[in-house]
Amino acid sequence: MPAATGQAFPSERASAFATQFASIYLNMKSEELDTRSRQLAPYLQSDEDPQFGWDGYGRMFAANLQPFGVEVVDSNNGVVTLAFQSGARRFLLSVPVYYSGGRFVVSGRPALLPAPAPADLPQVAQPEGDEAAEAELRPQLQGFFKAYADGSSDLSRYLVAGKSLPSFGGAFTFVELKSVVVPVGGATREIQAVVVWGVPTGATPSATPGATDPSAVSGRLEQAYRLTVEKQGDKWYVEDIRGAGRAVG
Repeated sequence: MPAATGQAFPSERASAFATQFASIYLNMKSEELDTRSRQLAPYLQSDEDPQFGWDGYGRMFAANLQPFGVEVVDSNNGVVTLAFQSGARRFLLSVPVYYSGGRFVVSGRPALLPAPAPADLPQVAQPEGDEAAEAELRPQLQGFFKAYADGSSDLSRYLVAGKSLPSFGGAFTFVELKSVVVPVGGATREIQAVVVWGVPTGATPSATPGATDPSAVSGRLEQAYRLTVEKQGDKWYVEDIRGAGRAVG
């Protein structure tokens, strides 16, 4: 799909306009015909079919609308493509838009398209592991993730001197350090860890560090992290933590 170029057509504003339009257009309930037609009117020519091509039967619901791309035709015309989800499937909607004098209008019938399938993710070889360093790191990481979850003052014990990190402050509980990948290297390494958090029952997380009641945990959520760790003496300390990206462990 062609991306927006440096032409005068205002792609970002056109995307915002088309997204608002699509949030109405893609949600169809026969018992709300009048509401839908009134809400569509600001996006259409005054003499346009008020339901814009829908016969009023059937139902459709759309969620998670996001701009997907803009094809600039000329300084007045573009086709905005949006991604959305309906039920268990993803779709695309292309919306032709006309621009003039700072104003937009939908200039023709939109088109539904199937969204691309998920990309095929190639396998990547894991780096050579350092089992001795992993054995040293595991207890340190377990303590770190527990303090990272509950927000206790113990967190500083696991950090490189002078470093500080925000914590979850009791919003989750640490359940398990499921796996650790420690590549061979020197005193400073980037490692990867898969952690299982305890998810609360649904009550609002406490603002008080360490206040989450373990008995209130009703679910488990597995997540992956990259950590930069540094060995000082006979112990490892965390310098940084961020999302892992590719699957690990």
